[in-house]
Amino acid sequence: MNSSPVDGAVPQARLDLARRSRLGMAEAVWGEHKSAAQIAGILRQLANSGELALATRVEATKAEAVRQLLLADPAMAERSDQLLFHADARCLSLGPPAPERADLGPVFVLSGGTSDLPVAAEAELALRWHGIGAELLVDVGVAGLHRLLGELERLRQARVLIACAGMEGALPTVLAGLMPQPVIGVPVSVGYGVSAGGTAALHGMLASCAPGLTVVNIDNGYGAAMAALRILSSGAGAVL
Repeated sequence: MNSSPVDGAVPQARLDLARRSRLGMAEAVWGEHKSAAQIAGILRQLANSGELALATRVEATKAEAVRQLLLADPAMAERSDQLLFHADARCLSLGPPAPERADLGPVFVLSGGTSDLPVAAEAELALRWHGIGAELLVDVGVAGLHRLLGELERLRQARVLIACAGMEGALPTVLAGLMPQPVIGVPVSVGYGVSAGGTAALHGMLASCAPGLTVVNIDNGYGAAMAALRILSSGAGAVL
C-alpha cells in the first residue's frame, strides 16, 4: 500500500464521513499529537469526500509543514488558497465552511481574559465552520465585573452562551446566575500554582451553585461548540 500522506488515504485513519448527516456535526482532526503528514492526508480525504475539513490544536510551524505537503501534490496545489491557518484558534481549515444557518444562532463565546483567547477562538471558529453565527467577547472576566455587566443587554440576543475561564473559573457561574440561556462552561489551563493546569477552574465549574450550568473538559473549546450545536439543532427540530 502506498502510504504517502498526500496520495490517498492515511492507513491509520478511519474517518467518520457520515457523522454530519448522522449527528449534524463534522468530524474534526485532533492535530496536536498527529504529524504534519497525517494531518495533510486526513484533510485531503475529508476535502475529496466533500466533507468539512477542520484540524484543531495545530501550531504555526506544523501548519506550514502541512501546507508544504499539500502543495507538493498537484491535485491539491490548485486548492492551496483554501487552506487557512487560524492563528488565534490554532486551527487549520481546508475548503469552505457549511452554509450559514441564521435560524440556529447566534452564540456568544466569552473569555475571562485574553489568555483564554485560544480556547474561546477555537469554539467560535468551530461554530462558524458549522454555519452557526458566533460572536467573540474577550476579557469580560469577573476580576472587573463591570465589564461583563456592561454586555448583558447584548448577551440577551444569544441562543447559547459559551464561557471560557481559567484561574478559579467563576465566569460561567456568574453568567448562569444572570442569563436564562443555556450556558456552557469551558475551564482553561491558565493560572498560577493551585490553578493546576485548569483543574481548579474545572472543579469550580462542576461545583457551581448556578443550576443547569453545563461544563466540558479543560481547554475543550471544540467540545463546547459541539454541545451548543446539539442544543441549537434540537431546538430547530432537525440536524444540519
